Parts: sequence; C-alpha cells; structure tokens
Amino acid sequence: MNGDTLIKSPFYPPFEHWIWLIPAFLIGGCIGSFLNVVIYRVPLGLSVNDPKRSFCPLCKKPIPMWLNFPMISWLWLRGKCRECHAPIAFRYFGVELLTAVLFAVVWWLFASQINAVEVVIFLWILMAMLVSITFIDAEHLIIPTSLTWAGSIIGIGACAAWPQLPVLAGEAGNWFAGVKSGVIGWIAGFVGLWFIVELGKMAFGKKALKFDKPVEWSLKEPEGDQDPMLFMIDGEAIPWWDIFSRKTDRLLVETTDILVDGESVGGGSLIIRELEIQLPDGAIIQLSKMKSLGGTATSTVIPREAMGMGDVHLLGMIGAFFGWTGVFFSLFAASVFAIIAALIGRIGFGKQLPFGPFLAMGAAAWVFGAWRIWEWYLGTLGPLGLP
Repeated sequence: MNGDTLIKSPFYPPFEHWIWLIPAFLIGGCIGSFLNVVIYRVPLGLSVNDPKRSFCPLCKKPIPMWLNFPMISWLWLRGKCRECHAPIAFRYFGVELLTAVLFAVVWWLFASQINAVEVVIFLWILMAMLVSITFIDAEHLIIPTSLTWAGSIIGIGACAAWPQLPVLAGEAGNWFAGVKSGVIGWIAGFVGLWFIVELGKMAFGKKALKFDKPVEWSLKEPEGDQDPMLFMIDGEAIPWWDIFSRKTDRLLVETTDILVDGESVGGGSLIIRELEIQLPDGAIIQLSKMKSLGGTATSTVIPREAMGMGDVHLLGMIGAFFGWTGVFFSLFAASVFAIIAALIGRIGFGKQLPFGPFLAMGAAAWVFGAWRIWEWYLGTLGPLGLP
C-alpha cells in the first residue's frame, strides 16, 4: 500500500480530477438510504425487499419516490413524516451523509491517489457493511452474522483483486498470495477474538445478586417491535438478549414464591432458559404458553458475556480484508476508542458497551491511513521494539 511500490491499475481514465468525488458522494448517499432500510429491518427479521418502498416507522405509510431523495428529503421535511408528522430520527440523515462521505474518501484515496480502481467497489461494500453493523449494534447490541459472513467472502475476493490490500507495502504477490493473506487474516481475527471471549466467559460469565429480604421479580413483555423481553428484579431491568447469548445459558433464581399466570406454585430453585422454565419440582413449561411469570426471590445468578460472538465474526471479516496486521491494529484501535468513549461519553465504566462500532472505527482508521503507523513501527523500531 505504498505509492512507490504499487502495481498500477490497468484502468487509466483521469480519476485524479476532483469531479469524480461528486458521483462517489452521490452513490454513497443512495447506498446510505438503503442501509437505513437494512438497519431498521434486519434486526426485526423483516425482508429488505418486501415492501420495496420505505415507510414511516409510526404510521407505516409508504414514502413516495419523490420524497425519498437521500439527505435532501429529510432536510426538506424537517425530519418529520409528511403524512402523520411524526419525527423521523436524525439517524436516517446521518447514515446517508456518513456513507456518502466514506464513499468519497475511499474514492479519493484509492482511485484518485494511487489509481487502484479495482479495489474501490470492494471497499465501498466494506464501508456499507461497517455502517450497517455500527448502527445495528449500537441500537440492538447484536451483529447479524449474515452481514459478516458475506463480508468475509467479499473481503477475500478483494484480496484476490488487489493483493496489496491484506499485506504490508511491497510484500504483495499474485492473486493467490492475496487470498492466502486474507484467509490467514480471517483466522487470526475470528479465532483470536473467540479465544478472548471464551476466557472472558470463564472469568466473568456470571453475575450473582443476593438480597437481605425477598424482592419482586418478573418477566416483562416487550413494549414495541424493537424492544426485547426484560427480566425484572428489584427494579433492575435486564434485556433478554443480554442474558441468553448461548444455548447453554441458564438464569437461576432462588425464589420464595413463583407466580405462573398469577397463580402461586410454591418456591425453590427456578431455572429459566431462553424459551422455557424449569420449576423446582422438575416440571418444564414453555414461555410461549404462559401469560405472565413473576414472584419473589432472595438471590439470582445471571449469565453474561464479556463480548458477543458477533464481534468475533466482525473481526474475522476485518481480517479477511486486511490480513493479520489489520486485525491487530483494528482490535487495538477499537480498545482505545472504547476507553475514550467510556471516559468522555455517557456510557460509563461497568455498563454494557457495544464493541462492534469501535471495531468498525478501527477498521476504517486502517483503511484511511493508519496502516502507515504499523509500517513505520516495523520499519523503524522493528517487532517488539527490536532493531
């Protein structure tokens, strides 16, 4: 990725001219409009193609084509639905603008500066996926593996198209060498972070709460389409998807009374799984067959994850694009970004923090020039500071 050692693209139009940034920006805005559909529908299990036209999240009325121009429509309508006048979140405008800017910067760096046009489409796809994953994870604390698996395949394809992408400048070979580096990068990202997740589960995989006197607990149904079911205990609300990340996860509650559909069935050790409960007498009841569940308890043991498996898949995807060097930098940069967010943001230490957006920021930083830091480190200081 060094301008002096690059293999020149076979394409020779005058892409250096700034005028090309305009179509790149406009394409990014249009893609950003589609990403808003992905961000809203995918976590809900909805099709991104049916219905084909975007609709108001509140009144559900379709948005006409002439009011669906990226960025312009949101500004023209002042962030409100034309039909019901309900506010449309700034996120819709922000996603379109962010994607447009990212597309323009990618074009400027790779097409205008080094004439590597053959990799631009791949990097545009990567930027689109990173934007989608960032906003989905920030809102829902999940990363759809359908996106990361597709991204991993596309990343390896990008390495074949432009072998410099996953390795340091001057070390690129033919397409096979690029694919090899991409596969090694995926393994380094996926397996490496999976190992960290497993260690975190062993060390911090349970949260125990004990109470001096019995407190109320219950399961609370979701209020909206995008809300999870909640486990409520002593006023604390814990989303269902924060508890059950694995099929083996069990929520243990030491109860003094259990109310199933409002009727007491006694007390004792209650085991709650993702889709069912096991009463102290061993009876198993499906959650879907109950209207309500609650009671009083003296203690509970709540399963938790230090990091989700979605982050593991995401880092594997990053490695498929940028090799093992991009994996290590992205993980390091993501940790720095997360610490900064915890220090100056409203998140705070000890509270759940989606890590996917910070991994995406680390990957974007690598694309936009941070690889030079790594190159400087190896070239100047040597590995681990050795000459």
